[in-house]
Amino acid sequence: MKHAEVLLIGGRAGVGKTTVGWEVSALLNAARVPHCVIEGDFMAQAHPAPEGDPRRRKLAERNLAAVWSNYADLGYRRLIYTHTVSVLAEAEDMFRRVMGADVEVVRVLLTASDATVGERLAGRELGSELEHELRSSARKARLLDQQTPVDAVRVATDGRSVVDIAREVTGATGWLDRTDAQSSHR
Repeated sequence: MKHAEVLLIGGRAGVGKTTVGWEVSALLNAARVPHCVIEGDFMAQAHPAPEGDPRRRKLAERNLAAVWSNYADLGYRRLIYTHTVSVLAEAEDMFRRVMGADVEVVRVLLTASDATVGERLAGRELGSELEHELRSSARKARLLDQQTPVDAVRVATDGRSVVDIAREVTGATGWLDRTDAQSSHR
């Protein structure tokens, strides 16, 4: 059985992780590269469970294991996973436990200026969470800048089209560079 591969797309709130993840999926789909997509935020979206609560991390891992198991049972070996801190070294351990010790991990950290993120979040957060999201995004940007491993590919999103960004992110995986014979197998 072929080993699994995971593309981890991380970055602060408002940087475009989910949008870029779906565009990467569209590029891979157009090239007939089998893959699956998981939005990491949904793996532990339960309340009350404050950010940083160990139960939340455990829930995320259990849900990821269940969902990945379903994909793997169908033969999928490539996963696009989007989540703010998925690119940190500590997250890699979770993917090794869930997907196998030999999983190939590609980390991509999306970046954007405070001004760009502010505009994006203002357009997205129409309810009561805007101020909280802005503060949290700035805090996470500092954390990610300090703790993201050096092997992560950093991709700036300011003033760029999602298609352009997705092409750069997809290029980091090498998934489009493989022969059709390799790509046709999940």
